[in-house]
Amino acid sequence: MAVKVFGSIGKCSPALAVAGGVVNSALYNVDAGHRAVIFDRFRGVQDIVVGEGTHFLIPWVQKPIIFDCCSRPRNVPVITGSEDLQNVNITLRILFRPVASQLPRIFTSIGEDYDEPVLPSITTEILKSVVARFDAGELITQRELVSRQVSDDLTERAATFGLILDDVSLMHLTFGKEFTEAVEAKQVAQQEAERARFVVEKAEQQEKAAIISAEGDSKAAELIANSLATAGDGLIELRKLEAAEDIAYQLSRSRNITHLPAGQSVLLQLPQ
Repeated sequence: MAVKVFGSIGKCSPALAVAGGVVNSALYNVDAGHRAVIFDRFRGVQDIVVGEGTHFLIPWVQKPIIFDCCSRPRNVPVITGSEDLQNVNITLRILFRPVASQLPRIFTSIGEDYDEPVLPSITTEILKSVVARFDAGELITQRELVSRQVSDDLTERAATFGLILDDVSLMHLTFGKEFTEAVEAKQVAQQEAERARFVVEKAEQQEKAAIISAEGDSKAAELIANSLATAGDGLIELRKLEAAEDIAYQLSRSRNITHLPAGQSVLLQLPQ
């Protein structure tokens, strides 16, 4: 009995293998975050977008094209010119994904690698248009405004191709060698001007101080002359007494000075 069963299975195995191959070729999987577009050999690209999961198709007649619908980053470097004709090197970072419902149109009109022909061209176009409205100084001081304007214009432009831009940001913004050298020279000139202004202000203050000192000396001389004219030699005698008192005070504090009283004899032990 068992021999008959195994014999029957052996006879049916080629048919089972063929059936299994047909079933396997009629199944395909769509992973999470992906969508599929069906290409039919007789009817072309179908308008239906297939979601995630396992699905059936007609072998040899139909073929699934899988698209990644998750957000993906891309950096686009662009060299353009500002309003004052300065060369500007800009790198724009774009986070993009396709509109799932428009995948058949994207595949038909652009292709499977839709981002390669679209993003660099529209990014260059928008950046050249926006940057030309600002001069070099405004690109630095109004960077947020420039980034927002680029994001709005680029998002609107990408929507015509069936793309969604989740984020657009300016990663790098640099200028040409000539402009950089001109900025450095301007900074050095400003520092030199500030240093020269400080020197001038210092000289002016010193001149004012000298004038005030001279005016004070002149006023003091005038007061002394008035005092001499009023009190005669009394002021001079008073100044002499004050000077003598100060000298006597200084001498009294010195250890090398000996005072000999007037009119008295002092025995000095001198060697003979």
